Amino acid sequence: MQQKYWIFIGVVILALLAGTFVYPNYVNQGIDGLNGKFGWHVPHFWSKPYTLGLDLQGGVNLIYQADLIKTDDKGLAMQGLRDVIERRVNMFGVSEPVVQIQGSDRLIVSLPGVKDVKQAIEMIGQTPYLEFDEQKTEAESKPILDKIKEIQDAESKKEDYTKIKDWQLALQNPYFKPTELTGKYLSKAAVVFDQTTFKPQIQLTFNSEGSKLFEQITARNIQKPLAIYLDGASIIDTTGDGKIDVSDVYAPIIQDKITGGTAVITGNISAQTANTITSRLNSGALPVKIGDPISQETVGPTLGQASLQKSLWAGLLGLLAVVIFMIIFYRLPGLLASIALLVYVAITLSIFKLVPVTLTLAGIGGFILSIGMAVDANILIFARMKEEIKQGKAVDVAIKEGFGRAWPSIRDSNLNSLIVCAILFIFSTSFIKGFALTLSLGIVVSLFSAIFITRILLQVFIGKWSEKVKWIL
Repeated sequence: MQQKYWIFIGVVILALLAGTFVYPNYVNQGIDGLNGKFGWHVPHFWSKPYTLGLDLQGGVNLIYQADLIKTDDKGLAMQGLRDVIERRVNMFGVSEPVVQIQGSDRLIVSLPGVKDVKQAIEMIGQTPYLEFDEQKTEAESKPILDKIKEIQDAESKKEDYTKIKDWQLALQNPYFKPTELTGKYLSKAAVVFDQTTFKPQIQLTFNSEGSKLFEQITARNIQKPLAIYLDGASIIDTTGDGKIDVSDVYAPIIQDKITGGTAVITGNISAQTANTITSRLNSGALPVKIGDPISQETVGPTLGQASLQKSLWAGLLGLLAVVIFMIIFYRLPGLLASIALLVYVAITLSIFKLVPVTLTLAGIGGFILSIGMAVDANILIFARMKEEIKQGKAVDVAIKEGFGRAWPSIRDSNLNSLIVCAILFIFSTSFIKGFALTLSLGIVVSLFSAIFITRILLQVFIGKWSEKVKWIL
């Protein structure tokens, strides 16, 4: 009996802590009052905000299409692209960005809290695409140069150059062609200084696969230039005009085959420029090219706030409806189950804050659904208790039998629900993942609430006295 009451006290303390963590305002206001009245320095209760998704706090949703024409392993390239973009937006302090692959060549970037679409696009566009281009042969260059001259002649005569056959050929670089080596294979970039001239240089370190490619490229291009491009432009300003444009071509001559996977970019660059380029490279070179977003959507904070308010009201009304149902149909046990349900809500919301779970409309929907599912176990237990009491058994025996005999059904039904949640979480998109995550967490906590908390409340508040007023059961 003593152990039972100690457990009950522990449940009360847990409920108070969880409830205060969910909504600490009243407690902190009380602490401020005591500190002001008595001159104390009691700290506030720990306050941590919920992490809200784009649809609740507003933000920007962008869809990009990757250029995978020259890519063999498209799946691996898209995974690398997603990781790099995610790393990039994290550097800018975006709260809980969602970067996910859609289909075979599209990338969805959701940036909660970002209100400026232009700023978001620039943020992602700053991630560089690094490539190493080798010199074309004369036979490869001549058709392009001839086509460029042909177009120039047409323009000088004010003729429509788009009528020239294969005029798009002139858009190609006539002197250099891409190699297999791109920023996908870059491990690290660092600023180093020449030991003789003390001029800044940029040292590139490639991974194992990149080291092999770099060795092969340098081996077949000895005494030839190797152009280095960042986002289609030269890596540095070679003309000295203060800007990097098409007139700049940085193509150092390869003196010998380079092994070991380390390359050094030299030239007339300042320490500030070297640091800027190194920072951009380390922020993640894109493994494949992406242009401007093919779709962009802005969710305003006002719309997100309205959705959040409606969701909270839906949850509150759902909880109230469940409580009324339980009290009407199961009377005192229903009231105790409702109290356990309130503790369940407090614990679940606390977990959402602690993990933290990014709450979206779908995630809140999963939580509201879990409120209804949380009383399923109680209904099974109470139905079994009712049968035991009708057979003339004592109330304490009926409680024990009710929990014992209802457990297999409770276990199997909740296990099936968790399996479905796991399938949804693994194979679905991020919004459905949020629904599956909140629902699964709710199911786990509901088992604790129904089997442990409700049982303790029944044992503490329902005793032999209730046998005289069985209608209350």
